[in-house]
Amino acid sequence: MTDALFLSSADVDDLAVPADYVAAVRDAYRQIGEGAPAEPRTKLLNRDPPGMFTNYAAVLPETGAMGGYAYSAGFGAEDAWFMTPLFDADSGEPLALLDGASMNPFKTGAAGAVAVDALARDDATELAVIGSGAQARGQLATTATVREFESVRVFSPTAENREAFAASFDGRLAADVSAVASATDALDDADVVITATTASDPVIADADVGPGTHVTAMGQYDPTKNELPPELVARATYVPDLRARATQDAGSFIAAVDAGLVDEETGITADLGEVVAGDHPGRTGDDEVTVFDSGGTGIETVAAAHMLYERAADAGRGKTIDFAPASEALTGE
Repeated sequence: MTDALFLSSADVDDLAVPADYVAAVRDAYRQIGEGAPAEPRTKLLNRDPPGMFTNYAAVLPETGAMGGYAYSAGFGAEDAWFMTPLFDADSGEPLALLDGASMNPFKTGAAGAVAVDALARDDATELAVIGSGAQARGQLATTATVREFESVRVFSPTAENREAFAASFDGRLAADVSAVASATDALDDADVVITATTASDPVIADADVGPGTHVTAMGQYDPTKNELPPELVARATYVPDLRARATQDAGSFIAAVDAGLVDEETGITADLGEVVAGDHPGRTGDDEVTVFDSGGTGIETVAAAHMLYERAADAGRGKTIDFAPASEALTGE
């Protein structure tokens, strides 16, 4: 038998601040850029009841951990559950099973923040956020740790939601955070744009994205999810979290390919690991438009889960659970 920890969301939700997630995720993408393995999601769809079961994985040798996400969404309960199995990358033994719900917005946001730090102009001070849900909150909380923004403008279709979002951050950040009436208003003079929606059609206009802007789009997790206009993808330095995921389920990239505006292979400038590891410069000029396409990977998941696991273990949190190795379980010895 091998001991592992079961960690609930309550066990881990106060163990890290946004900057901690960013540091862990940045190092994880460096490892991927230097050759560590990661695979895009596998998604299984069920018709009746309608639902989705998804998983993805990564190995982070220097961190000493591997694992990923397994989650269900929809089905009869019409809800979602996030489970994160974590293994030791040296021995292969299980380390922990985490309820991944509370870390989800922050580990995903951290990937976006790492991309902003790698791709946005150093002098970026104006931020636009399209979306006002939990993922948008995670994106803003983490991205605010890598640039000193002076102004944040948020738009989402429901006025009370965007106003509540702005109110929840105003005072928490050094920046002035305000709700605005349209995406065009949010993008006016923006240096960095974050889209965090579930949209099937573009939520920003290509004409509203000025020279030198960086765009992080995190709602690109299915071929039907398409937050960005294809013209924007075509003219931008396009950087996905994983190359293989871009051609599999990055809706905006696939739409640009289908429109004949980009080539499936040459349209991808680099993936984020290559930029963070220094194998590709990413941005090469102040007028260049850059796009980070974040659909979710095991990279940020394993990095965040291992960080939380170590801190929970040090704090004596969680419940010990027993796992039988295959040699014992299959032979009874």
